[in-house]
Amino acid sequence: MRIHNREELSKIREMAADKVSSTKCRILICAGTGCLAGGSGEIYEKMCELTKDCKDVDVEFGPEIAHGSEHPVAVKRSGCHGFCEMGPLMRIEPLGILYTKVKLEDCEEIFERTIKHGNIIHHLLYKQDGVEYPKQEEIPFYKKQTRLVLKNCGHIDAEHIEEYIAVGGYQAFAKVLFEQTPDDVIETILESNLRGRGGGGFQTGYKWKQVARQQEKTRYIVCNGDEGDPGAFMDRSIMEGDPHRMIEGMMIAAYAVQAQEGYIYVRAEYPLAVSRLRIAIRQAEELGILGDNILGTGFSFHLHINRGAGAFVCGEGSALTASIEGKRGMPRVKPPRTVEKGLFGKPTVLNNVETYANVPMIVKHGADWYTGIGTPESPGTKAFALTGNVNNTGLIEVPMGITLREIIFDIGGGIRDGKMFKAVQIGGPSGGCLTESQLDSKMDFDSLTKIGAMIGSGGLVVMDENTCMVEVARFFMNFTQRESCGKCVPCREGTKRMLEILERIVAGEGREGDIEELKELA
Repeated sequence: MRIHNREELSKIREMAADKVSSTKCRILICAGTGCLAGGSGEIYEKMCELTKDCKDVDVEFGPEIAHGSEHPVAVKRSGCHGFCEMGPLMRIEPLGILYTKVKLEDCEEIFERTIKHGNIIHHLLYKQDGVEYPKQEEIPFYKKQTRLVLKNCGHIDAEHIEEYIAVGGYQAFAKVLFEQTPDDVIETILESNLRGRGGGGFQTGYKWKQVARQQEKTRYIVCNGDEGDPGAFMDRSIMEGDPHRMIEGMMIAAYAVQAQEGYIYVRAEYPLAVSRLRIAIRQAEELGILGDNILGTGFSFHLHINRGAGAFVCGEGSALTASIEGKRGMPRVKPPRTVEKGLFGKPTVLNNVETYANVPMIVKHGADWYTGIGTPESPGTKAFALTGNVNNTGLIEVPMGITLREIIFDIGGGIRDGKMFKAVQIGGPSGGCLTESQLDSKMDFDSLTKIGAMIGSGGLVVMDENTCMVEVARFFMNFTQRESCGKCVPCREGTKRMLEILERIVAGEGREGDIEELKELA
């Protein structure tokens, strides 16, 4: 089926929503990378097998949407639910039950007791401090979050476009195509003060405006899905769990600057993200949402996927565009900047996955709605990968301005094994460590900059009292030195010397003057 206009898109949305609502029971099995590694793929196959004899069982969304029919059970592979510490995860709707640490041998009990009779299996529920939490939304890990960008992750089948359309997908893109001019779109993003979620926090609308005003009319939209920071997996989870949201954001950006070609640069180490992006692009093209003459408006946009070669430096804009062009991924001196001469020497909008994923909801709900979340200088939410010596590891999304203490102790459940908190590493190898005295620091771009740290892409590595901070410094310096592109002497030689000093100190062979030399080199 190919959609030719806005009315047909609305009809598809109604049909898809009807099919979802007519399903009496939806079994959403986490099929993010973490849960798949824990065996959720086999759990999915088993649940499909157990439900296959149910009347009209809907194991997969087929190419046709059966309008008006009732489906007793639907087994779905969702994206990452976020609560990685408790995987494999299974959500059962409409009960809202979340089963944790599900094993293959639990499937028959789940089918017999919960799916057929609606009974809760208590030993599969999450428990904290003696309290049992049947409902997912009541679990402290989820209750204290504000999941906007991650709203669909874990709630829809990431491999079927109809599920995204059913929950309002591509409404924002249709709105800009039929109701707004490109300048209107840019103005909305400017007013929202959406800042880039890749680390720098540069104002997104201003970047788009700079591209739109260039004399050169051939322009490109590029998505940075490289995400090379140790411990970071926010972008990966969005691409795996809700790829159409990011694609829709790119399409809105393309309309805003009148670009006709886009590229998604994804880490080669993210094969599942690449696979789901390819499926999403193909399905959008088949429906006529992506490609030539979209929805009969005359606007055309094509998307391509490039897989990175594993170089950390390709997360930098000019190195990334060079890599897409087939050259060695090396940064270049600015100016000219990417907005003036980016991909193939043409004006280029370059944002990361999470930034684009924010765009559809800003267009749909308005700039005022968005600025009402977070802080005035850093509105909206931020996704963080919470890892390390913390009880509840996983993917979280919180309003900008939340404190570090709230993240680690309320959402994260505190330090493992009752140990004392020592520090949290934030912002990747280029970031810094925050200590106990900074636990009440606000998590937003400007507040962290003032104390010598940065949000970066959003990795949070928590460390307890037993962590050796010198070893942590050595680890990150080793990473930085190994990933240096070698173009600039201070980085190429300086990081090598710093690593040598840190390795000597860790080995117990530190010398007088080492600390002073480290500071000078830094």
